[in-house]
Amino acid sequence: MKIYSLRTVQKLPISIEEAWNFFSDPKNLKIITPEYMGFDITGGGDRPMYAGQIIQYIVKPVAGIKTKWVTEITHVNEPFHFVDEQRFGPYSLWHHKHFFREIEGGVEMEDILDYKLPFGVIGRAVHKPVVRKKLEEIFAFRKKKLLEIFGEYKERSA
Repeated sequence: MKIYSLRTVQKLPISIEEAWNFFSDPKNLKIITPEYMGFDITGGGDRPMYAGQIIQYIVKPVAGIKTKWVTEITHVNEPFHFVDEQRFGPYSLWHHKHFFREIEGGVEMEDILDYKLPFGVIGRAVHKPVVRKKLEEIFAFRKKKLLEIFGEYKERSA
C-alpha cells in the first residue's frame, strides 16, 4: 500500500481572517480550480464550513469524464486549519489539511495532501505521469489564481 503526499506553501498579503473567510466558503473552490476540471458543487456547499459538513461535487479530472466526488469537512479550528476527507470519489484515500498562519504583512497557507490511488500496480504506474502531474498542475493554477485575486506577498526587510 503506497500513500503519497503533496505539500504546498503560499504567502498572501491578506489577514488570517480574510484567508479564512475565502477558503472556508466552499463556493470559492470553483474559482481556484481550473475550468477544464468542470468543477461544480451539487450539494452541501451553501453554508460556511463546519465540522461534519458533507459537500458533493462533479469533476472531470481526466478526458472530460464526469466523476462524482463527496468530501467531509472533518476538522475545523477557525481561523487556523481545517481538514477535508474524501468519502466517495476517485481516490482510495484523500486527506487534505489546510493550515493558515499569520506572518508579518500577511498569511502563510500550507496544504498537505495525503492520498492513495486505487487499482494497485496500475494505480502506482500512472501516479507520477498522470495523477501527480495533474495535482501539481491544479495547485500551480490555484497559486496563480490566488495571486491574481489577492496580489503578491512582499517580504519585508528588517
